[in-house]
Amino acid sequence: MSARIATVSRDTNETQITVSVNLDGEGRLRSDTGVPFLDHMLDQVARHGMVDLDIDAKGDLHIDDHHTVEDLGITLGQAFHQAIGDKRGIYRYGHAYVPLDEALSRVVIDFSGRPGLYMNVDFTRDTIGRMDTQLFWEFFQGFVNHARVTLHIDNIKGFNAHHQAETIFKAFGRALRMAVAEDPRMAGQMPSTKGSL
Repeated sequence: MSARIATVSRDTNETQITVSVNLDGEGRLRSDTGVPFLDHMLDQVARHGMVDLDIDAKGDLHIDDHHTVEDLGITLGQAFHQAIGDKRGIYRYGHAYVPLDEALSRVVIDFSGRPGLYMNVDFTRDTIGRMDTQLFWEFFQGFVNHARVTLHIDNIKGFNAHHQAETIFKAFGRALRMAVAEDPRMAGQMPSTKGSL
């Protein structure tokens, strides 16, 4: 496969975001979104997904974190969509169960070309640090719409909200890693009976 790298920028009245992604990276993150807990979660995605992420994000944080988190999901999704190319030779599907102490989450992803988010998470707190837990849905909704993936996220158990979130993002990274990996038996072939994704 050729290099699977993309850089995407999004410039609105609310946010100015640039995301670079290398799907065949070493698990490195450079990010300062202005939302510290989000940076911590993005580090989990990079490390466990073995993707390199370089993120510059400036948003209207004086209002709240909503626009920054949502637009980052959108921009990250666009970058993944560009980097993955026509999807020939990839596994396409990925899944992971990740525990952290009492918490356990499952994430399943399909690079299907059909956006869909199915998220079953009851966070035990409304905020983690200063981040509103409702914004995780906004992040993933932006990602799936623009990466054009189907994504199922289930927090199976957990009472510590930090642990709940961390298991979700670690599992998301692991599922991404599996889905975008090269399948030696599928080399050059489209992983679909339709012939396109």
